[in-house]
Amino acid sequence: MSEQPAPAPVPDRQPLDEHAAASARAYAADQRAKVDVLASVLEDIAANGYPSPETGVLWEEARDAHLERLAGEQPRVA
Repeated sequence: MSEQPAPAPVPDRQPLDEHAAASARAYAADQRAKVDVLASVLEDIAANGYPSPETGVLWEEARDAHLERLAGEQPRVA
């Protein structure tokens, strides 16, 4: 997570309780980690070109694996 200090409270916002704030921070960290993975893949493609199709994963297999991961996650409120 960022080491920057939190911004000063804005008068028209309602503060979160500690549990909600911790959940929001955990979700942000999870999303940041996913974006970091995507960025590293894109940087690798930019530096080395596309991977060979023989080394890839069929989209159906990737989809099924992703759906299994989603099914195992904790439910979240949007």
